[in-house]
Amino acid sequence: MVKCHLSRVLGEKKLKIADVARDTGINRGTLSRMYYETSLRIELETVNALCEYLSVTVGELFEYRDSKKSADN
Repeated sequence: MVKCHLSRVLGEKKLKIADVARDTGINRGTLSRMYYETSLRIELETVNALCEYLSVTVGELFEYRDSKKSADN
């Protein structure tokens, strides 16, 4: 399972989804789905734009968690 940390990153930087959408041109709906972790897929262009805008790495924005280990805990 891939976890998206967009909500945490925006909180740390005191940014709102509307700010990011306006400044990057990324669709607000896309950002909201990432924020609430309901996205089924994300374009690499979107990931690249977010990493550049937020000055983060892909690893800071996303995390892979083994779903089997998560179910055991």
